[in-house]
Amino acid sequence: MSDRYAVIGNPVAHSKSPQIHAEFARQTGEDVDYSRLLAPTGGFRHAVAAFRAEGGRGLNVTLPFKLEAFDLADEVSARAREARAANFLSFDGARIKADNTDGAGLVADLTRNLGVALQSRRILLLGAGGAAQGVLGPLLACRPAILAIANRTVDKALRLAENLRRQPGAAHTVLSGLGYAELGAHHFDVVINATSSSLQGEVPPVPKSLFAAGALAYDMMYGKQPTPFLAFAGQNGSERQADGLGMLVEQAAESFFLWRGVRPDTAPVIGLLRGL
Repeated sequence: MSDRYAVIGNPVAHSKSPQIHAEFARQTGEDVDYSRLLAPTGGFRHAVAAFRAEGGRGLNVTLPFKLEAFDLADEVSARAREARAANFLSFDGARIKADNTDGAGLVADLTRNLGVALQSRRILLLGAGGAAQGVLGPLLACRPAILAIANRTVDKALRLAENLRRQPGAAHTVLSGLGYAELGAHHFDVVINATSSSLQGEVPPVPKSLFAAGALAYDMMYGKQPTPFLAFAGQNGSERQADGLGMLVEQAAESFFLWRGVRPDTAPVIGLLRGL
């Protein structure tokens, strides 16, 4: 029988993960069966236990269960510990191992697929929720000159910045947390939207002067059309715009590697999804 994996969430019918992992399996020759698993609110632990009892080997975890996945694990990676959230579970005998591949996926998309050098750059992350928490550590490891976190609730941004200051290697980067209203005097080379604003057809309340010359605007959301944030960026000085489809595929490739020990080629999978 094929080794069973799945993406678990609520909702989950929209997830492209089964198609992505099917392409990875075809490409690498790995015998993998990857599906979607809808868990009811309040029923995450039961759904995971049932999947394990049926022989499941691992799960990718999407909203709203990333915090529960972290709490469920017997063993957590440094990346998951930094994020306080997990999007990856692996079942090793009686133990559950958790990781967070979001940051690795974002950095891979930015640096490898988009060719953006992050070292010594000025980076702004919009939002201070779970999506932001999952990528801050890997972004910091790229040694940017500035890593700023802006959020409607300023205290959350300040707390994340303070937590980052405790991490090894933080001394080489200026770290700050601030509110959107404080961004008017600042310019950034890379601006990453980690909020859910695009799902509501909205743009975070940021100034039009935010983007430095040659800046990249990046939205973790993706779709057939440019997100509202990317449209805003293109109209207000951002030279390049990119959505989060590449990040989705890259974080999936990191998960596939952790489970199978084989790293798939992501470029053809990103191309395939772009063409659909």
